[in-house]
Amino acid sequence: MGSKERIARLKEDTRSNILDASLEIVKEEGWQALSMRKIADKIEYTAPIIYEYFENKEGILLELTRQGYVILNQEVKKAMNVETDAEKQLEDMWIAYWNFAFAHKELYQLMYGVEMNCCYQKKAFPEAVHANNLFYNKIREVMTAENPEEELVCRKFYTFWSIIHGLISINLVNKGRGQEMNEQILHDAIKGIIKYIND
Repeated sequence: MGSKERIARLKEDTRSNILDASLEIVKEEGWQALSMRKIADKIEYTAPIIYEYFENKEGILLELTRQGYVILNQEVKKAMNVETDAEKQLEDMWIAYWNFAFAHKELYQLMYGVEMNCCYQKKAFPEAVHANNLFYNKIREVMTAENPEEELVCRKFYTFWSIIHGLISINLVNKGRGQEMNEQILHDAIKGIIKYIND
């Protein structure tokens, strides 16, 4: 490996370390505790070195948000490819969305502004658009009308999202009713919306 490649790899490793340290701090202390100084202390660098990679804390939050959507896309696609029936695929996709929220709780909080300000409104992430399109396209496929109107597809997407995101948010702030009941509510909601998706 040449010197240019080594330098590029070192820079990428340092950048990854900054992001990993940020997430560790958040898991230990919450999003409000995250600061450039704490990140520097965590990876034993000086604060100015952190600023060489990210202009400010917002830059770190934006990159973590983007990474969250990358992971979400992977999980939803994987779930979508298990079954061949479109309705079952759509159900599995929303369950994957639910599972992502709890497996990557801190990223979900950041992506969707649960108990904090999110970065989504400040910057349109292509990865977020792609995640929405996966659901839009599958909803369109489940609908029996040929070429359903975009407004109708959008309404069905937001019906799904508002119920599932609402249930996730309730649980992330510890107001849920226990895992078994929550999962039953989730399945009932998804199946109910699918049942009436063509109404």
